[in-house]
Amino acid sequence: MIVTTQDKVENRTISQTLGVVSGQSIRARHVGKDILAGLRNLVGGEITEYSKLMAESRQQAMDRMVKAAQEKGADAIVGIRFTTSMLQAGASEIFIYGTAVKL
Repeated sequence: MIVTTQDKVENRTISQTLGVVSGQSIRARHVGKDILAGLRNLVGGEITEYSKLMAESRQQAMDRMVKAAQEKGADAIVGIRFTTSMLQAGASEIFIYGTAVKL
């Protein structure tokens, strides 16, 4: 599956637009990771515990979007966008969407 932020696929022609597809993941922080992150705040630097959590969430959302596109028979997803939001203290959402197309 070709996935791109561009509105077209290089050297390919879009023959059919199948519609919007999306994927979402909502993750809550873990108390143990909060303690480690709090300690990291004291000394500075990247909070790797949260970076890993967001990377996992982003991949899960992407996988869900690709699955939705495959179910529509798509060859590619164009114009993808990522959004994030905090739903409540300690819980974040990653939402990915794009347009499923046939090439």
